[in-house]
Amino acid sequence: MRAVAVIPTRLASTRLPRKALRPIAGRPMIQHVYEAVRRSPLLSDVIVATDSAEIYDFCRAQDMHTLMTSEQCRSGTDRVQEAAAKLAADVFVNVQGDEPLTRPEHIAALLGTMQDGVQVGTLKTPISRETAQDPNVVKVVTSPAGRALYFSRLPVPFDRDGGSAKYYKHLGFYAYRRGTLEQFVRWPESELERSERLEQLRFLENGVEIYVGLTPFDTVGVDTEEDLKRAEEIIGNGR
Repeated sequence: MRAVAVIPTRLASTRLPRKALRPIAGRPMIQHVYEAVRRSPLLSDVIVATDSAEIYDFCRAQDMHTLMTSEQCRSGTDRVQEAAAKLAADVFVNVQGDEPLTRPEHIAALLGTMQDGVQVGTLKTPISRETAQDPNVVKVVTSPAGRALYFSRLPVPFDRDGGSAKYYKHLGFYAYRRGTLEQFVRWPESELERSERLEQLRFLENGVEIYVGLTPFDTVGVDTEEDLKRAEEIIGNGR
């Protein structure tokens, strides 16, 4: 199975301006992400997909493989699809450009879901009941076989009797087959997607099953100054 990772990256971040080029332990975040993903021996290539000439030029100067994509891409998934149209692979891995704590184990668990014709894979990690209350932490509920039943910002499942529910955080790593990725960008925004502001629900609402791999390794998606400091502390301590 030939797998290629695409890292969708833009400069015009609203909550943390220019975050892709913000330094973490002396190097821009996008460089940390690229090098982290490159550590996986299961990937044939790693590509940064961006609409920023500044990011493109930086990546080229660092010998990081990169592609320019349209400014019209509505989401990171659209950017991955545009890049994938120019690449040869059986599976395309989407690692967001704000995930500097990516590990080879994440990629291995993710690609492990893509067996027997599975169209879309992603990841989950266990979290506490307290963490599950945070609407900024996306939760996922799966079947015993690992098929995603629902994603929500609410603490699902609801533990009516107290004490028995297990909670899992959804980690924003994805693997797709080409055809399903191409379908996704043609579908309109779905009702549940619009309500929860979670684009993966578009797959479920259109009848595409998502399989979810389990990992013990949480990450810090960098969206705020506080996230940036947390990531720097972890990287500075050697993870």
